[in-house]
Amino acid sequence: HSQRSRPSTAVVSSHRADSTNICKHLGPLRCFQDFFKKHFLPGGLLQERDKRAKWHGIPTLLQKLFESSHPNSDLSQAHSFLKVLSSQLSMEAMSFVTEDRKTAQESTFPNTYTFDLFGGVDLLVEILMRPTLTMQKKKPKMNDDLVKDCLSVLYNCCICTEGVTKSLAARDDFVLFLFTLMTNKKTFLQTATLIEDILGVKKEMIHLEGIPNLSGLVQSFDQQQLANFCRILSVTISEPDVGNDDKHTLLAKNAQQKRNASPSRAEVNQVTLLNIPGFIERLCKLATRKVSEATGANFLQELEDWYTWLDNALVLDALMQMATEEAEQSSTESSDESSLSTSPLRHRLPQSMKIVHEIMYKVEVLYVLCVLLMGRQRNQVHKMLAEFRLIPGLNNLFDKLIWRKYTASNHVVHGQNENCDCSPEISFKIQFLRLLQSFSDHHENKYLLLNSQELNELSAISMKANIPEVEALVNTDRSLVCDGKKGLLTRLLTVMKREPPDSSFRFWQARAVESFLRGATSYADQMFLLKRGLLEHILFCIIDSGCTSRDVLQSYFDLLGELMKFNIDAFKRFNKYVNTPEKFQTFLTQINSSLVDSNMLVRCIVLSLDRFESQTEDVKVVEVLSECCLLSYMARVENRLSFLFRLINIINVQTLTQENVSCLNTSLVILMLARRKAKLPFYLNALREKEYAEKYPGCLLNNFHNLLRFWQRHYLNKDKDSTCLENSSCIPFSYWKETVSVLLGSDRTSLCAIASYIDEPFMDLDKDLLED
Repeated sequence: HSQRSRPSTAVVSSHRADSTNICKHLGPLRCFQDFFKKHFLPGGLLQERDKRAKWHGIPTLLQKLFESSHPNSDLSQAHSFLKVLSSQLSMEAMSFVTEDRKTAQESTFPNTYTFDLFGGVDLLVEILMRPTLTMQKKKPKMNDDLVKDCLSVLYNCCICTEGVTKSLAARDDFVLFLFTLMTNKKTFLQTATLIEDILGVKKEMIHLEGIPNLSGLVQSFDQQQLANFCRILSVTISEPDVGNDDKHTLLAKNAQQKRNASPSRAEVNQVTLLNIPGFIERLCKLATRKVSEATGANFLQELEDWYTWLDNALVLDALMQMATEEAEQSSTESSDESSLSTSPLRHRLPQSMKIVHEIMYKVEVLYVLCVLLMGRQRNQVHKMLAEFRLIPGLNNLFDKLIWRKYTASNHVVHGQNENCDCSPEISFKIQFLRLLQSFSDHHENKYLLLNSQELNELSAISMKANIPEVEALVNTDRSLVCDGKKGLLTRLLTVMKREPPDSSFRFWQARAVESFLRGATSYADQMFLLKRGLLEHILFCIIDSGCTSRDVLQSYFDLLGELMKFNIDAFKRFNKYVNTPEKFQTFLTQINSSLVDSNMLVRCIVLSLDRFESQTEDVKVVEVLSECCLLSYMARVENRLSFLFRLINIINVQTLTQENVSCLNTSLVILMLARRKAKLPFYLNALREKEYAEKYPGCLLNNFHNLLRFWQRHYLNKDKDSTCLENSSCIPFSYWKETVSVLLGSDRTSLCAIASYIDEPFMDLDKDLLED
């Protein structure tokens, strides 16, 4: 969601001095209506102050609005005063949107500030909520145009005056009341815009179940309203942002989980949504519905023009509504009479805006589906998305909407900022890739990304290799897979290989493909991708493309690790591509430049080497073992030790995050394999010798001991899913636990205990390090 720069209260123009003086007379009576009830300020004094402070008659208009909005009035006169006020305030709001969103120091909004200062915001809230306060059985109905104008003025105040949004957000009764206004299609856009702004600053997430008749409300929405409602929902089902999740330390996360054992409000809201009949089915229809194609060379330029100033999909809705009304008007008038039919707006909106409009809808819908896929009800959501054919529907949209060929040049990252998602097209593609990643990750439904022919190809690969088919493949419902000549995964591979080096999508594409391979290693899945040239593409990107982005390189290292793990054919292909010492050295340089990024690949090579060394009866394996430069490099014990030293040295308990904890697990893999071959004492002694050589005795081993104690508390937690470690390494989790226990043994005579290798003076095993 866009973050608007709001004007600071410190830099509103000098009229505030007079405003502050008048406030001293008001005392605690901030609301202007309360003030007028007391008849405290004579009209002459008010007019005199108005001129000096340049209030532009706003206090007087507010007085008239108050007096004409008493409970028994028909509010028609009040509406006329509100329209005058609205025109004054809307000019400031428009300047805020169109003046390149200038900072507070450059752009001030005195009219809006004055309106709020004299209680205008509170008065409009009271007028809007008045029907809910009546004791009558039949609630009085307010004029739709009056409601729309009240909402528009409140929104203008929110974007132009600091603190208004927060004060509205603090009123739970008003926030829940706003949702009831969404039942009226005529006021829906204004209501949704205001709710989105308010929820964006609300300190506590709202309870969706507290919204009156939420199920009926959602079911009453048409598809357009539902798409915009998703924009609001995204704030209510996402966990509060506490900074980059990967950078948040595991110590802090674990402590927070202990404090908050019950489901979070976001998780409760997710369940509430899933219980609404037909909700997921309608989102799937929205995500996969087709739009008419826009043609013409000017499309990209028009898209660029529009997204630089359009704030969100709600503004687009207003423009689309205006365009539709203009079209209807022009159809009833002769062409020479209708100036609208030839205006630039009328000429340009329909063809370019419909696609942008649909794209922005889909961004919101895909985001909600993605969050639900990553929640506690993942399996329930998966079942529904499969049943409602989300994946085949997206596959049918891929070439015509998601990845249109003529938008390739628009993929370059703006300003080299890899997190850029400023255009609707870029946001849409990234959200699509994130959805694929969440859908495929460790779930048997991943095979829905293929079509029937591709599933048959997987079966044939297994048969040729004389290995059983994966159970998930056998159980895949063929009626729910992709249609057409290519499945969604194959289409993704095609565009991935065409992506320019500086594209913002390389990271997300690699993540989406990697998620298909994650979990228990499948030879058939790997061969399916190897046959399509994926390994050569990855190696080109790492070695030859000049890529310097750490995020992109990390995603390629992780993908390469999953693609090559235990696969002798992949190592043979690697050796064929990396066919010179210079190429191999470049590859090693990339790996060594950041082990946090490349350690999953290092783990893959170590695990694969260990397995191949036990298959020496296979002629093909023996041949690759002797020829492959990568396997030969890792076979040298000094190289494995070098990786082990650095993996332990770059992390400690206080800095462990979801991103770098893999370094700890990779170091454990190296030691578990050494233990299997009774070489654990050799490795531990090598660590000790390294410490003394670096003149830091006890440093490495004390740190590693503390890391392993943290590992026990983190992974042996009853809520922790340890199957990922087991599946990715093909080492039983019981052996992981056993190895850690042996390493942490307190018997200093044990050759497999870390404590045995730390001399007494340097023993620094902090017993309280992990205590709360």
